[in-house]
Amino acid sequence: MSEQPSQSDASQHPAIPNPATQNHDGAFVRFLRATEVDTRLLGMIGALLLIWVGFHLYGHFVNGFGAFLTPRNLWNLSVQTSSIAIMACGMVLIIVTRHIDLSVGSLLGFTAMIMGVVQVWVLPQFLGLGHAMIWPITILAGVITGALIGAFQGFLIAYLSIPAFIVTLGGLLVWRGASYLVARGETIAPVDQTFALIGGGPYGTIGATGSWILGAVVSVAIVWLLFNGRRQRIRFGFPTRPMWAELLIGGVGIGVVLGAVNVMNSYPWPKGIVRRYAAENNIVVPDGGLFISHGFAIPVLVAITVGIAMTFLATRTRFGRYVFAIGGNPEAAELAGINTKKMTLLIFTLMGVLTSISAVVASARLKSATLALGQFDELYVIAAAVIGGTSFAGGIGTIYGAILGALVMQSLQSGMVLIGFDSAIQQLVVGCVLVLAVFLDNLYRRNST
Repeated sequence: MSEQPSQSDASQHPAIPNPATQNHDGAFVRFLRATEVDTRLLGMIGALLLIWVGFHLYGHFVNGFGAFLTPRNLWNLSVQTSSIAIMACGMVLIIVTRHIDLSVGSLLGFTAMIMGVVQVWVLPQFLGLGHAMIWPITILAGVITGALIGAFQGFLIAYLSIPAFIVTLGGLLVWRGASYLVARGETIAPVDQTFALIGGGPYGTIGATGSWILGAVVSVAIVWLLFNGRRQRIRFGFPTRPMWAELLIGGVGIGVVLGAVNVMNSYPWPKGIVRRYAAENNIVVPDGGLFISHGFAIPVLVAITVGIAMTFLATRTRFGRYVFAIGGNPEAAELAGINTKKMTLLIFTLMGVLTSISAVVASARLKSATLALGQFDELYVIAAAVIGGTSFAGGIGTIYGAILGALVMQSLQSGMVLIGFDSAIQQLVVGCVLVLAVFLDNLYRRNST
């Protein structure tokens, strides 16, 4: 028999208006209660839109044209965000459990260098250039390397009781130095052609048709999730959102998805690549030129896949429940029978795996492995998680928030590059944004208690 919610529980649920207070609530408060929209999510979306419009208008007034809100820049922004977003998904779990990982940037550079050596110096000697197994073996080597290093750092933190700050600060220095020793200070290039497709570019996309198919699939998934969620609430006697709220959420979600597809498909291949492609495939180019859409890039699809998988792991599995239980109260979690040391080891191992996946995307995008790869990425990853609502106090954080936070950080960096700010100003802004995000998190927690 399902347990019916008590009247006190119902009065606190955002979907059920409290007769004693509903007449005194404003329209916006009633809207938030009905739709159950997270106010932090609205704040991040508002900040993101403000950044986009601000940079676009600044370029319009200074240069005579706005270059930010264009299909080309938004497509590049999505690709640039992918690497940070992938690592931010893992950083959420690290910070939720009251730890920190300062080594992700250096670890990314080291695993990228390992993969560069494997596919450029080692495998061609045994398999030959262009062999079909070079890229999967390379990725496997990178993932194993990242997992082992993450597990090693997790072991030092969990079983030797060395603070995560110290272990990962040492890792920041060690793995950056190790990448120099592995490659003898050289840039390793070019990477395998198939491996390079994972980094995007005109050939590393799914095209217009594939993007519309993906958009249709995601739109259907949104409808199904809303329908199934409402059915489950009714089944177990939980309160439901008003039908207008369900339709609004579904409509906005589908509109955002289809709008993103349209923007990605509005960015065409460069003319030179189109001419070469047409010549190689005996395609006649019309007088007005041949328009071939990029569509979604493979790095974006990788980031979306990681985001979905990590969201499921954090919200629908025992592992995820244990993570948030440890973050909420480590002592109580241990007394409840949770093996906190094992969980810490697994969390840092997972962070190593995600960092290696990010290294695949980053090195494939550059088509090389360089010593500067991943430099300062740890700052952007931590900032993305914190801006996305992950609390340093532990126990609070969302994967989608971290991905949105990564988009905010990358939008700031991309916008500053477009308007000509030098690297010193960019670092200053990133530092100020990180401090402001922590301040707002503390303010939000004080007001919500």
